Amino acid sequence: MKKIAVILSGCGVYDGSEIYETVVTLLQIAEKGAEYQCMAPNTTQMHVINHLTGEVAEGESRNVLVEAARLARGEVIDLATADAADYDALIIPGGFGAAKNLSDFAVTGADCQVNPDVIRFTQAMHQAGKPVGLICIAPAMTPILFGEGATCTIGNDADTAAAIEAMGGRHQNCGVSEIVIDAERKLITTPAYMLAGSITEAASGIRKLVDQVIEIA
Repeated sequence: MKKIAVILSGCGVYDGSEIYETVVTLLQIAEKGAEYQCMAPNTTQMHVINHLTGEVAEGESRNVLVEAARLARGEVIDLATADAADYDALIIPGGFGAAKNLSDFAVTGADCQVNPDVIRFTQAMHQAGKPVGLICIAPAMTPILFGEGATCTIGNDADTAAAIEAMGGRHQNCGVSEIVIDAERKLITTPAYMLAGSITEAASGIRKLVDQVIEIA
């Protein structure tokens, strides 16, 4: 049975992993007859957002790994302990946590840095010839994770696409129900909630991404 690593960035669209994107990803992995292991960095979130108001919850602090455990029903490991040799593929769902906790893209754009454990694990998977799927805003990390010339999509947001290009990546516009494949690098990306207006729209591209990742794993 193929085993898929899933890196989470917390729990909640505005400060962690996008919940619908993550659940659809896990569901599709299971329905395709594979298994998954969720993992997350044991770090402090950039900030905490009140998801009712959209405002920063001043004075609150949360841990990315602890919050990810909510989404993974407690079945989550510290990314720092994960060994790429144990997995056949990797998927990173979106949500602003990918741009706030896995990287600082939300703040620094093209000057962004990525969490060292995310780099270590993702590049180990890549160097072993294993496929990687990035969803929603997570593909903004593509140039750092995969190097110059790597092709990805975040949909069609001009500013985000320009930042990816400035970092050395190649951005390809893509519809919500489609995926972009960098065959040379075994990298698959899809826009999901960068474009989706509903959970069904988000799921349409995510399911294709998961299917493709598992097929070539």
